[in-house]
Amino acid sequence: MEGFLRELDHTVADPIAYHAVFDQGDLPLNALLGQHIELRFLGEKRCRVCNRKVNKLYQGGYCYPCVTTLAQTDLCIVKPHECHFHLGTCRDAAYGESHCMIPHYVYLAVSSQAKVGLTRKGREYKRWVDQGAHKAMLFAEVSTRKAAGELEMMIAAFIPDKTQWRHLVVGKTSDVDLPALAKEIQGKLPESVRSFLLENQDVHTFHYPVLDEAVPKVRSLDLEKETLRDRFIGIRGQYMLFDSAVVNIKKHGGMKCAIIT
Repeated sequence: MEGFLRELDHTVADPIAYHAVFDQGDLPLNALLGQHIELRFLGEKRCRVCNRKVNKLYQGGYCYPCVTTLAQTDLCIVKPHECHFHLGTCRDAAYGESHCMIPHYVYLAVSSQAKVGLTRKGREYKRWVDQGAHKAMLFAEVSTRKAAGELEMMIAAFIPDKTQWRHLVVGKTSDVDLPALAKEIQGKLPESVRSFLLENQDVHTFHYPVLDEAVPKVRSLDLEKETLRDRFIGIRGQYMLFDSAVVNIKKHGGMKCAIIT
């Protein structure tokens, strides 16, 4: 299969069922575990939105004009507490209405260690798997992305809001009791946010397609600089794992690549 890459897609199953997504179609990946496969960059890049052919891409597949004008590539997407929709300065008010001014969840998860995060309501499973979470639970529901970002910042004073990718790819994780952690954090938050907190939430667990006893070398490979042919040993989050390296597929969005068996 070859074409312009997008981030990995998946179906929640046991283990997670992954697909490599190209502009021309999808390639199921779980069945390739244990095989020697080749990942190769074919020398062309196109913006995932406007399809412009470019020399450089940003934020996983956007050209410079798109990354500097689209609402989905604004700084407030990675810093939701800095949302400026209410100021009337959103790059695209329609996008803001449909993606930001809607209910969001704040959640607790364990990928490499316990962390806090946020996601649009209804997208929590995709978000958890994309981050390689081993387990996760909902913590609060708020009415907008900005409110979720502000609550996330409060909780980030007590636990991280980032995943340590090196620990993630080798499967190193902490054994955290999420309900106990949630109760501890609830007791530290101001009264003003208590009405948004969710009680008695289920803990969801996820298993990733990784060969037994297989541990990748912790080396992030850039396909623009190096072609990889190696034994494919698993996937966690957006990382394809090989004996000699790992490849962050989301980072290569918009690049024309081939996966050769």
